Amino acid sequence: MKNVAIIHEWLTTYAGSERVVEQMLHEYPKADLFAVADILPDDEREFLQGRTPHTTFIQKLPFLKKLLRHYLPLMPMAVEQWDLSGYDVVLSSNHAVAKGVICGPDQLHVSYVHTPIRYAWDFQAQYLRESNLTWGIRSMVTRAMLHYIRLWDKVSSSRVDAYVANSHFIARRIQKCYGREATVIHPPVDVDAFEPTYEKEDYYIAASRLVPYKRVDLVVEAFRLMPHRKLVVVGDGPMFKSLKANCPPNVELLGYLQHDRMSKLMQNAKAFVFAAEEDFGITPVEAQACATPVIAYGRGGSLETVIDGVTGCFFAEQTPQSIAAAVDTFESQAGQFDLPQIRRHAEGFRPERFRKELSDFIEAEWAKFDGHRRHQPHCDNSANGSQSADSPSQSPVIIGDPLGMTVS
Repeated sequence: MKNVAIIHEWLTTYAGSERVVEQMLHEYPKADLFAVADILPDDEREFLQGRTPHTTFIQKLPFLKKLLRHYLPLMPMAVEQWDLSGYDVVLSSNHAVAKGVICGPDQLHVSYVHTPIRYAWDFQAQYLRESNLTWGIRSMVTRAMLHYIRLWDKVSSSRVDAYVANSHFIARRIQKCYGREATVIHPPVDVDAFEPTYEKEDYYIAASRLVPYKRVDLVVEAFRLMPHRKLVVVGDGPMFKSLKANCPPNVELLGYLQHDRMSKLMQNAKAFVFAAEEDFGITPVEAQACATPVIAYGRGGSLETVIDGVTGCFFAEQTPQSIAAAVDTFESQAGQFDLPQIRRHAEGFRPERFRKELSDFIEAEWAKFDGHRRHQPHCDNSANGSQSADSPSQSPVIIGDPLGMTVS
């Protein structure tokens, strides 16, 4: 294995999927990096390790920072334009279109999937509802665009030789959407960036981007039902103003905080409250790295990062009442949690573990792929039944091709 290309969707901020790419770049320091567009701020570029990503024509489109997501319909075509023929292994980091790159038969394509594109598959109804696109012309246009994206996403899924999922939850979604098996390798979490604290203060914490699917609004409403308990919310986003305008007195919204302040609050909190149905969920692991128990919605990736009754507890429904009941249950059991054990559990998600599991998987896939490639029988035109030079060529028809196109 000589040359590796790493494909990422778009570079806008240093967040969860970018931390995965960071570790890929550590493991393959000579790899080239490709991205649909690169608008990373200068103070967040360190993880690229000096690389300038190869981008697409979307990089040159107007008002890129403001309209990047609106260019999504162009992205399938954009990723198909890269010439990746010089690489032995293509490693894509996919949550939208990265896995759709075109590779040759002698190239191994491994796709690390954060999620199949949510808003084109099972989250479509929620996306349309939260975007006020359930009715009207704009709704019809958006539905048509998502239909096109979904068809392309399904077709391009066959271009991948081996899938890796960031959780068993996502592996099931890959099976449902693409009909493909996936090996699970949990993403890396920088647990060493968080110091454990074993003396807790009397408040709870929620921390995430304030967007609808994170369901921080439900956590705030749950604490409205518990005026004797304090909640601190860290994060910024489109919902900040509406939450601030209707915030109960026992809930404090702090907005975006630098890492040091946020981690300090997480270290000292009695518990971390997490209401989203996440693909994996890095923040609950970071909370556990602080030796802070997690009260989480019992679906999605949380089932793989939180151990019920050991490192936290679950609630069954995304409602304020269910969250409040889980907090009551936690309060009655708080003294039973072994805080050092919570920290030890988080250490199982270290970046070193991720890099080893990923590189071992790729090496094994490459060995199978290369061995199969080397032992392919060569075509022998002199064999019995071969076509003579005088006989007409018979090109096989592509089954299901509406245009009746053929290949020679």
